[in-house]
Order: sequence, then C-alpha cells, then structure tokens
Amino acid sequence: MTILRHLFSPIQIGCMRAKNRLLMSAMSINFGVDEKGCVTDQLTGYLAARARGGAGMILVGGGGVHPTGAEAPDLPALWDDGCIPALKKMVEAIRPFDTCFGVQIMHGGRQSYLDHRVAPSAIPAPAVVKGIPKALTTDEIGGLVASFGDAARRCRDAGFDFVEVHGAHGYLINQFLSPNANHREDQYGGSFENRTRFFLELLADIKAKAGADFPVGLRINGEDYIDNGWGLDDALRLAPILEKNGADYLHVSAGVYGSTQLTIPSMYAEHGCFVHLAEAVKQVVNIPVVGVGRVKSPELADRILKEGRADVVAMGRALIADPMLPEKARAGNLNRIRPCIGCCLGCIHAVLALEPGGCVVNPDVGREYMMAEDEKASISKTVLVVGAGPAGLAAARMAAMRGHRVIISEEKGSVGGLLRLAATPPGRGEIMDIIDFLSREVERLGVALRLNTKLDEALLDAVNPDAVILASGSLPDMPIIKGLFTTGMDLCTVTEVLDGKITGDRVIILGGGQAGLVTADFLTEKGREVAVLNRKRHFAEEMSSNDRFYLRERLKGDTVHLYKQVAVKRFSDDGVVFTTVGMPVTLSGFDTVVVAEAMTPVRDAKRILDRRHIEVTVIGDAKTPRNLMLAQSEAEEIGRCI
Repeated sequence: MTILRHLFSPIQIGCMRAKNRLLMSAMSINFGVDEKGCVTDQLTGYLAARARGGAGMILVGGGGVHPTGAEAPDLPALWDDGCIPALKKMVEAIRPFDTCFGVQIMHGGRQSYLDHRVAPSAIPAPAVVKGIPKALTTDEIGGLVASFGDAARRCRDAGFDFVEVHGAHGYLINQFLSPNANHREDQYGGSFENRTRFFLELLADIKAKAGADFPVGLRINGEDYIDNGWGLDDALRLAPILEKNGADYLHVSAGVYGSTQLTIPSMYAEHGCFVHLAEAVKQVVNIPVVGVGRVKSPELADRILKEGRADVVAMGRALIADPMLPEKARAGNLNRIRPCIGCCLGCIHAVLALEPGGCVVNPDVGREYMMAEDEKASISKTVLVVGAGPAGLAAARMAAMRGHRVIISEEKGSVGGLLRLAATPPGRGEIMDIIDFLSREVERLGVALRLNTKLDEALLDAVNPDAVILASGSLPDMPIIKGLFTTGMDLCTVTEVLDGKITGDRVIILGGGQAGLVTADFLTEKGREVAVLNRKRHFAEEMSSNDRFYLRERLKGDTVHLYKQVAVKRFSDDGVVFTTVGMPVTLSGFDTVVVAEAMTPVRDAKRILDRRHIEVTVIGDAKTPRNLMLAQSEAEEIGRCI
C-alpha cells in the first residue's frame, strides 16, 4: 500500500472517474505532427510512455482550434475533421493504460508564432513574440467561438475522455480577460462582464456541440503578474460563474509572456509556487480545482492534496523527466524517480526557439516511439568508466542496466565532477538532484565506485577492462591577455572560487556566460562587489531564457556591474582597461580576477589507454566541453552501444 494515499485516491470529474489525482498538464512539446498538423506515432509514443507510467489524467498539449492561433509550428491542428482519424489512433494506443485522456484546446492570439496574428486589440505581446496583432472584428470573434466548440466535438468524436480549454498564460482567452490586452469598446471589452463574454460564449458552444455530459476543464490564471493584468480578485469573481456555466474543473495557473513571475519557472522559484492561487479559488467553487507550479515531487503533491489546497495536482516537466514517476511513487520507489532539475533548457527554451522539445536529464524524450525495452547485451563485458561526473555516471548506469560489469574510477573523493560546483551558487542546488539520482542508480545496479583512484597501469591490470569510457571532464582555459599573468590582483579560476577560494572584496570576472553570472551571484551574496566582463553581445546565452530571467533579476543590485561586447586592452596591478560597446572604461581598486570563460578537455589518461590497445570511447566534456543535455544524451547512447 502506497503511503501517498491522497495522490493515489480516485476522483470524479463530471461523468469521468480518474484512478488518481495526478494530471499530466498540457505542454507544447512541438513535435509529433505531420505537415497537415495531424498527430503521428512520435507524439503518441511520447504520451503512451507517460500513460504506461501511471498518470491518472493526461492532456495533449497545444491543440490549435483555428489556423490563426497556432502557438508553435509543430502542434496538433484541430480545425478540420481530417484530424480525427489520427487522433482516434492515438486514443486507441492510450486506452489500455486506464488513463483519462484529454486534449487542451487553445488559440494563441497575439502570442502565436504566426506572422499574421489576431487579438482582442491591436496591442503587441509584452515579450517573446514581436509585432502588432490585428484586432478581431465582432464577426471574427463569433467565428472563433464556434471554432472552440467544433474542436471539442472533434476531440469527442476521436474518443477522448475530456478537453481542457486554455484560458491562461496570456493566450487569446486571457487576452480578452485582461485589461492590458483588451481595449475594446464594444460588448467584448471594458467591463468585467464584457471581458468575460468571449470565454462564456465559447464554453456554451463547446457544451452544445460536444454534449453536456462531456467533461470540460478550464485553465485560468489566478494572477497575470503584469501591470494592469488579470488578478486573483478577478479569478475569484469568475470561477463561480464558470462553474455555473458548466465547467467540470478549474486548473489555476499564472503568468503571461513578459510577466514578473514566469508561467514555467526555473529552479530559482519555490516548489508549488502557484498552488496558493488554486487554494483561493477552491474556496469559492464546488467543482474540482487543479493546483500547479513547480510540483516535481510526489510527496509535495500528496501534501497539497492532504492539506486541502487543491483536489488534483498537475505535474508537467517532472513527467517529461521521468514518465514512470507515478508508478514508482505508488510502489514506494521514490528514490528511483529521475528528477527534473528546473533548468527549462530542453523543454520550454527549445519550444520557444520553435525547435522540438526535449529534456536535459531524459534523452529519450521524442524517441519513445522507436525505442524498445533496453535489452541485455549479448556478451557481458567489463567496462571501466573514468570519471564520476554526470556523463560518467549516466554511461555507467546504462551499461550496468544492460548487464555489463562496470567499474568507475574517480580521482576526487566525491562524485559529480564540475556539476557539484555548478550547484554551489544561490538557487542552483537542484542541479545536484541528477547526480544524487545517478549515484543511487549505480549503487542499486552494483557498479563498483572507486573514489580517490587515478587511472594508471596498476588499475588497468587489476580491472582488465574490455572497454573504457573516458569521462574525465574539463578544466577552465586560461586566455592570453596583456597583463593578466603579471597583475598584482589575485588570479583564480571559476572552479577555484566555487570550490571555496575567495580572497578579495572587489572582483573582476572575465566571462559573461552562465559560469560567470552564477559566480557573480555567488560572490555578491557573500558581500563582494563584482564587475563582469562579457566579450559577447548577450549574457549567459547557453542558459534557457526562463532560467536566465531569474538570474538576471538577482543581479540587479548595486554591487554587480555588467559589461558586454567587451574588448580587453590590458590588465593593470589593480584593475583593467577595456571597451564596452565601443566605449572606453578603466576599472581600478580591484583585488581579484576570476577567469570564467572557455573550458578545455581533460583526457591525459587516453595516452595510457592507447598503449594498451583497449576499446576507448571519449564522452562529455573530455571529448568537447558541452552542456549537460548533450553530455547525458551522449552518455546514455554509449552505454547502450557497448
């Protein structure tokens, strides 16, 4: 019997009964549709993996109701009956898993990716999407009302159990609701009653066309978190009206493009960050209310339900990271859940770039439809993995899962490599969750971990490996700049600083990438004044935009000075002379320089291996310094190939 009895209790939503209270929220994954917008085996495989994992309810993300409102180019199109056969095939694939299967239907409005956008008023989106949308005519509004009802009817015809209407996150419905997006002076603008009219009309059209007994959930914002936006008082006023007009559940979220709290927050945001909004709405309605917002652990989900703050908990990115999360939690195997680390890089960042979504910690996302169960290797080999960073641990785990005898040698006294240091700055500790997971996995699989062990001839003699995976990582590269090595300031690298070496009070950081900015945050929290010199046009380009947003907000204090497009002329005894965007600057009175730019591979051990004529594969930073997403993907692939 699971200890998470609240999460794994059934719930009735309209005429639909879900086996548990975990809803996989709709996410625009931006893959798995053909040139006509019909769903394909790729999207079906992705969703079937999550249904197999035990989620009580699953939503297909981003189903467009009209050609003018597609949020991204590769999302399901629901504006023509031609979509139904492929949807039926998808439903049949999900049916064996006893999961309530639904579609989120939406129109992006001014936040659509298209060049020709429409909206309640000709007001551009505050962020991300550029350009002024066309203001809808009254007749066009009527056509869009009908498109929601038609899309819902198609979903029912395809066999789905329910639909969820996306009325949040700054998309079209939310634009009608919010005063900052709706400046209309007709029956769809101005007063609260007028601004909510579009939402109520399309809800009525859905009920009329899909049937009063077809469950319809509504996703609304509890807060827009933007000036002159929709607020909690508005949500509390609207919620009972939506219930009266036939809503079967309310899914309460927050934020729009450009809001001060992002709709998809990164690791800097607290877990359960929007649940208080659902809790407030729950007090004014009798239908089920869904809570959401950085809920990544089943324990937190169960606690939210136990405390009566919501009736259902939505989890999105956590189920991208581990499709089997519900079943693992139900069985009590919480330590085996592969964790989302809140980096936003593979999921939302990729989709906003109009690329297929993925996951930093789960390389299989989007490949589920062409992958069979991992089979045991035909010949069991002895595999030596050199380096216990994220790439080495991931490769060792996969090789061990396939039945190989695996030994990891690590020069240091702990696992994690540079990722352990990357988790040191404020708000970045969640990065270590993936190392902790991989460490538990290699222990469970019987991998021999040898810390404080350098690769040498004696180790090779003792292990006698059939194959070696070299995952020895990288180190900071030192640039050649006039005066850098003769300066009177203390010179150190970013790894030395994050490992505890802090000598001065006024610090110059050379490098404005992710390493430089998180180090600046680390130092300013300890009371240092910092100047960051970035030679590129933009800061921390390798971070996801969502993650970078929170970091940049943290760096707005008086003790951080950011310079971009820097050309360094020379370092002096106590400062530096440079230009920034072509303007000359001289800094003086500093006592420390931290180098936080390029990294260089560490693969000295390969010389020993080459002499032995052993099969060697170099991965991760030891091959070429790269981000965690690429390192994890490469490591798992190598583990599968041995």
